[in-house]
Formats: sequence, structure tokens, C-alpha cells
Amino acid sequence: MSADDTLPAGERRRPRLDKAARQDRILAEMRASATLRVGDLAAELDVSTETIRRDLFDLQEKGLLSRTYGGAVRPFASEPSVTERHRLMVAEREAIAAATVAFIKPQEVIAIGAGATTTHVARRMAAECHDLTVITHSFSVATVVSANPTIDVIMCPGSYNAREGMMVGVETVDFLQNYNVNRTILGISGITTDGLADAEAPAAWVYKAMMNRAAETIVVSDHKKFGVQSLAIWARIPDIQRLVVDAAPGGTLARALERARVEVTVASR
Repeated sequence: MSADDTLPAGERRRPRLDKAARQDRILAEMRASATLRVGDLAAELDVSTETIRRDLFDLQEKGLLSRTYGGAVRPFASEPSVTERHRLMVAEREAIAAATVAFIKPQEVIAIGAGATTTHVARRMAAECHDLTVITHSFSVATVVSANPTIDVIMCPGSYNAREGMMVGVETVDFLQNYNVNRTILGISGITTDGLADAEAPAAWVYKAMMNRAAETIVVSDHKKFGVQSLAIWARIPDIQRLVVDAAPGGTLARALERARVEVTVASR
């Protein structure tokens, strides 16, 4: 009789995965979450932290992730498509959207960037707001918000990015220079003390243009973007005025936001 046979059924150890299966599991976790921690993976897979570090090294060598101090993140410029992201963290994004539209007033001009979270915001705007002008480069945002007949939609021109359903490029950025905006609402691929960044560099330059035309920039993000580095930084923390999230940031990021006097709104579900 093995030692496990003496344990209650609910406490018996799961069989350990071999190296290939363990690394497949790590990649599956990476697809579901923007960032991974060595300690969490070791506990989940019932192996040592040294084993996990070797796995992360192997996967980084294959270009499948980027190691960080204490864990790993997706490779730079690697993020699920907007269609995939729409299926993730729906409850959190709906709560963020509800908290965000509370800041919008009738007669305002609102610029909205592309993304899953911003589309949730647009859907809530269509349901609750009225008498707005919305400027966007996102086809999903335009489609959702235009369901409200009191909201006028201005669609940016440019080159079409089919993966993200958005217009980008020099034409898009130049077009935005013609408008004054009360509030810009933007999502992110990651936020660190270095700034706010996006996995798509052409999108980042559009977001920067939107931010520069706005009296207030509101960034909407779930907590899994905290501490995540991404390819193109489009703003520094002092450049934004408000961050709407599903959980409060901590550590150095929280201190950087406080120093910059960024208003952090934690949405309740």
C-alpha cells in the first residue's frame, strides 16, 4: 500500500506531469493570464520552483514567453486577438464599464480606443448615456455605441488592422488632430512604473494622439495588466488623469500612481 492510499480521496496527490505536459500547462496558463508567478506554478503543478524556472527558461528559448523576476509574461507584442479577449474576464470588464460611464456627461465629445474593455464601456454608454459625440478607430466600438440614436459616431480613417478590428496609421493620427475631446477612454496591454503600453505599436500612436486631444484621459484595465510590460509605451503615468480597474494596484505601481495624483477608481461587482 502506498502512502497516498492511506489519505482520504480528496487529499491524494495528483500524478505529476512529465516535462512536455507541464510546459503545455504553463503555456495554457499564459494564454489565460498575462503574467505568471514561479511560486504559483510550482504549487499548482506540484514541483519545485527550480523545475519551474528551468521550464520557463526552455519556453523563453523557444520564444513562447518572456521571463521576469519571479515569473514570466507573454512575449512582447503578443496578446490574444480582440475576439479572444472578449471572452475573458467578462464580469470584471462589465463592472469597469459601469464605473467608467458614471464620469461621462451629456453633450461631451468622447474618444474611445480599440479593445475588449473599451467595447464593454461603449456598450454601457449606449445603454445609459445620451447626447454624445464619439470618435473612435474601432469598428466594434462604433457598432455598439451607434445603437443609441442620440450618440453621433465619427469613425477615423486609416489602414485596417483586421486582427484588432481597428484603423491605424498616419491618416488616423492626422485625422484626430482636427478635434477637441472632453474625455478619452483607452485600454492597455500593460502598465508599469515606466508607463502605459500596447502590444500593437500602430495602435499605441493612435492612443497617444487621442490622449493629447483630450482634457481628461481615462484608462480602463483589469488587474492582470498590472506590472506587465508591452511593446510600445504611449503614455507615462503622469499623463493620465484616471484609472478604472477591477482591483486596486499595489507596490511600486500604486506609489507611482499616487505620486502622479492619478485618480484610481476600483469598480465593484
